Amino acid sequence: MKQFESFRLDTSNECLWQNHLQINLPPKPFAVLRYLVENPGRLITHNELLDALWPETYVQPQVLRTYMLDLRKILGDDPACPRFIQTLPKRGYCFVAQVKDGSGTEVADASAVEAQPAIFDGVVGREPELLRLKTLAQALACGQRQTVFSTGFLCPFEAPERILACGQRQTVFITGPTGIGKTALVDAACHQMVAMLSATVAAGQCVEGLSKKVDYYVVMEILRHLCASADGERVIRILSTMAPAWLPTLGRESATPATTDPRFTPQRTPGDICGALEELAKEKALVLVFEDLHWAHDSTLELISALARRRTPAKLMLLVTYSSHCTSAEHPLKALKQDLVLHRQCTELALAPLAKTAVRQVLCRELGQEALPTGLDTFVYRYSEGNPLFALALLRHLISQHVLMRDGANGSGRWEQRAPFPDMETGVPQELVQLIDPEIERLPPAEQRILEAASLMRVVFPAWAVAAVLEQGLAETEEACDKLARRLCFVHRAGPDELPDGTRSDFYAFAHGLYREVLYQKQSASRRAKGHTRIAERLGELFAGREDKVAREMAMHYEAAGNWKRAITALRTASRHAHQRQAYSEAAQLLQHSLGIAENLNDAERRVIEREIQAELDLARVATEGPKQSQHTSAEIDGFWMGT
Repeated sequence: MKQFESFRLDTSNECLWQNHLQINLPPKPFAVLRYLVENPGRLITHNELLDALWPETYVQPQVLRTYMLDLRKILGDDPACPRFIQTLPKRGYCFVAQVKDGSGTEVADASAVEAQPAIFDGVVGREPELLRLKTLAQALACGQRQTVFSTGFLCPFEAPERILACGQRQTVFITGPTGIGKTALVDAACHQMVAMLSATVAAGQCVEGLSKKVDYYVVMEILRHLCASADGERVIRILSTMAPAWLPTLGRESATPATTDPRFTPQRTPGDICGALEELAKEKALVLVFEDLHWAHDSTLELISALARRRTPAKLMLLVTYSSHCTSAEHPLKALKQDLVLHRQCTELALAPLAKTAVRQVLCRELGQEALPTGLDTFVYRYSEGNPLFALALLRHLISQHVLMRDGANGSGRWEQRAPFPDMETGVPQELVQLIDPEIERLPPAEQRILEAASLMRVVFPAWAVAAVLEQGLAETEEACDKLARRLCFVHRAGPDELPDGTRSDFYAFAHGLYREVLYQKQSASRRAKGHTRIAERLGELFAGREDKVAREMAMHYEAAGNWKRAITALRTASRHAHQRQAYSEAAQLLQHSLGIAENLNDAERRVIEREIQAELDLARVATEGPKQSQHTSAEIDGFWMGT
């Protein structure tokens, strides 16, 4: 535990605390902050930070600037007068705040309590969101209308008092990506409200491909649940009086005599059903759940808009969930939410990824034991990035692959690790592919090709690399990537950066590494090889005359393409560059790696190249040990590496 001013960096649970408030950070921003905090008071160069956090991966410093901007917002730091992170132009960063070990008794005791997330009705790590919904429910009991949309990323500094201070009707969007736990949170909140208010709860589920074609599809499902509830008779009586046109669709007959005029056709109107629902919610709290509203027909959105804006007192709450990965900037649901935000008629609960300690609790609960196999929580947290559905899918994958097995003769004992954890970069578990692939398949083929090209550059990718893979212009590619970043929640813009030839190229990033892995694995081996080769060649063009600076990245792409000779050549170039920087151990490691790649060559080529590499490796080891212990002089060693 590291402490600076009012913040504590919890390295065990990989989260940040400000006083008693837990702030969950994505893995990479947390890693950046941790590296700075663990190295206070000294210059951390761009290269040092990139090498520490992105080993073997080509990443431009612009990505760091994006993460620094996010960290400064969270810390409330002013770059013009920094209290925490000081930028040293063209050089790097320095953490200027005083850092203390959080080993004091008071701090240790507080963190020990806070670090253990409670489990509420099957939900782990969602205490702030459940407290917020409980507060809204308490206001609901006083007759204030609350409309709750379930989305996904809770601002850590937004207090409940700020939301309820104006006393106006509220719409709370609870949103987030697939698998983040929206439904589980809503179920737990409804359980709370039934226990606390004896509320009537009715839920409806939007269905992809169907709900958009049928007017009020999910509304009718909710009304059917209400008619079948314990208050069903009262519901039918009120609908019959105030919204009779809605009953025939429900298979119910209205108690109000129908007109005999054949020219008259009763119409379902939003005003009628709004009035009926408000009448239902006058005496008893009514909670209506609309799930996956991104698939809803426009008529349903119009009804929700009307319910959110009407001023008639009613103990009515709407809980609405939608996936941020399935809603583009042009989606009418986004426009509805933005308009309600503008008029201060809604609150947003955006579900953030779970902290590492919460992921551990999920695993403990699922396995039924408090002590986990060593490293299991770290492995699952790393690849799930705090997504609970992904975490459980990874756990099931480890069990199916017999990495985790029960001990004891009959397999009824504790879970233990029986094999090494798999490398997720060599293949994503099929269950996760089935979760992610539908979102990708909904995209047009041209956009899928852009994302597949981007996946060749790992999680962070520059537009120039995508342009190189697709063999198209940079301006055209950047425009296409910008459109994707505006429409998709699993891709975002990381900012621009200047390339060595003076041109500028935008950088982007996948919000979750598993999306990148699925896109990468969707491509054939030959197609991936062509893409990696084009990226390596473009790197050589961009750094013409200075190829040694990117030789390591070029080697990575050539190796991925199966171009063994060019990969070995690039690694030997990178080794010479390491020697020039007096990084002798690194030079030896690069040469050792090139020896491994040489195993793929035919016997004749391998023997020649192995002799050359072995000679370079011997000299690299001599340089590491020091020329005084060798028959080679310093001039001979430097002359060899400089090519003289």
